Amino acid sequence: MNPWAPPARLRNCDGSAKPQDVRVRGEPVKVECADRLDPAEASAWDAVAGAARLRCPFLGWTWQTHWAAVFAEGRRLDVRYVRDAEGRVLAILPLYETESGALELLGGAEVSDYLDLIAVAGHEEEAWAALLAARAAERARWVLHAVPASSPTVRALPALAATVGLGADVTLEERCPVLGLPSSWETYLASLSGKHRHELTRKIRRFEREAAEGRAVVVRGPEAVAARLGDFLALHRRSRVGKAKFMDERMERFFRAALPALAEHDGVALWFLEAAGAPIASFVCLEWDGTVGLYNSGFAPETASLSPGLVLLSHLVRDAIARGRARFDFLRGEERYKLEFEPTLEDVFRVTIGRDAVPHPRRHPEGSPA
Repeated sequence: MNPWAPPARLRNCDGSAKPQDVRVRGEPVKVECADRLDPAEASAWDAVAGAARLRCPFLGWTWQTHWAAVFAEGRRLDVRYVRDAEGRVLAILPLYETESGALELLGGAEVSDYLDLIAVAGHEEEAWAALLAARAAERARWVLHAVPASSPTVRALPALAATVGLGADVTLEERCPVLGLPSSWETYLASLSGKHRHELTRKIRRFEREAAEGRAVVVRGPEAVAARLGDFLALHRRSRVGKAKFMDERMERFFRAALPALAEHDGVALWFLEAAGAPIASFVCLEWDGTVGLYNSGFAPETASLSPGLVLLSHLVRDAIARGRARFDFLRGEERYKLEFEPTLEDVFRVTIGRDAVPHPRRHPEGSPA
């Protein structure tokens, strides 16, 4: 099945042709399902993603369709649209069927750092109420990976699910280290503990002293990003055991398709640290809504004594501050090199919905229903 091919028409989620009418707070909404990603819905999709609380590339049409084309090939898609009485899209829940028969969010837990219901801000609970009412008789579990703690999905879904006889289990999945950026690099350095400030400045100075022709280079724009992706991929595979396995043929295909496409809208920056004219470290950064996100990395292991990753990362943070960005998001994972920049840890949850998903009070984030 080609996930990009347009469907014949949207259908009711029970398989009938007529869209399913649901009343939420006395107002009529429609829930429709599609088994493909319809290019005709691209503008509506991005309009909803752009009006969401979390406006990140992982939820946008470009990322989702490229992911589906590579990682959901041959899988059944179940894309659910919630529309108001005038037909405007309020929310999109893009699901695909896994080998176990569960329905999970497009984007995948291993590839996308944040996922969620894609909904116009302020309409999340309304959309979830409609989606849950429309699926009340279904048996398949919904598994939502990588949902940020601030999302209404985490806070409100357990209580909403209970109203239609379903359970919603909210479990901590990972944490994302995040920096709130000040107005200057000097202010940021002054905010660090003495130990981390000393180590960071010491390693930067050592690189400047010992690396021949050392410099940081940033690449933007679709053609330039596509041209240098090979350099990044080579460094990524050399970095450490496990990264070569991660960057298999499918992952490389996704990177080569999705990153230049995002770069068309200034959503990607490819950074390199060079010494003696050769790249020794590289980062892929995603950019959205005043945020710079550290998506992936690669290093030449024989240059470890120069701390190339830490040095290049300092350039990224400094550049983000200089361009007036508000946040630097290290994305999922609590690796030691990230923590040396003294970020705040933000929780990311897995939410499971179904008749057998019994909420566990100790797993819920503080303040959410149990």
